[in-house]
Amino acid sequence: MSEIQQSMPDSPADTPQFALHKTVVMVGMMGAGKTAVGKALAAKLGVPFIDSDHEIEAAANMTVPEIFERDGEPFFRIKETQVISRLLDTAQGILSTGGGAFLSEENRSNISRRGVSVWLNADLPLLWQRVRYKDTRPLLRDPDPKGKLTRLYEARVPLYKLADLHVPSKPSYSIDEMADRVIAALLTRPDVLEKTDA
Repeated sequence: MSEIQQSMPDSPADTPQFALHKTVVMVGMMGAGKTAVGKALAAKLGVPFIDSDHEIEAAANMTVPEIFERDGEPFFRIKETQVISRLLDTAQGILSTGGGAFLSEENRSNISRRGVSVWLNADLPLLWQRVRYKDTRPLLRDPDPKGKLTRLYEARVPLYKLADLHVPSKPSYSIDEMADRVIAALLTRPDVLEKTDA
């Protein structure tokens, strides 16, 4: 039994068939939709979906907020890099990463060499709308969560811009529409994704 938690959806016969050649790594801010869009994308492509934060939690037997609380962010980032590197070697599918993962030069290099990065580019008002009522984000446990989100956004966007592919996210786009937009972007890279149906 593999230790990787993955969901392999059934693909109806009348849906397009695809050949995925590299792991697709979803990057972007918290609230950008990496997990929701990643799961929809995996279902459409008929490949596994893996969440790096879930893998870290399974290995540590603790939640991400508990790891931050007990061991601090630097320790978490080391574990995150180790897990992402392992998943790039052992799992081909859609990999959702935490918002800070792509800030690491080592992670960016590993992803670029062994997969492809897709930035879900959501603007600050949309991100705030999505995360403002959630208490599961350790980096937003701050007296001024909106200010903290703004600072994170401004610091991280220049690095997200280094991603291989950019897919804008808008409030009017459904999860399904976003997944279709990611597929359209991936199809511009035949080394990553090809349509195989007639």
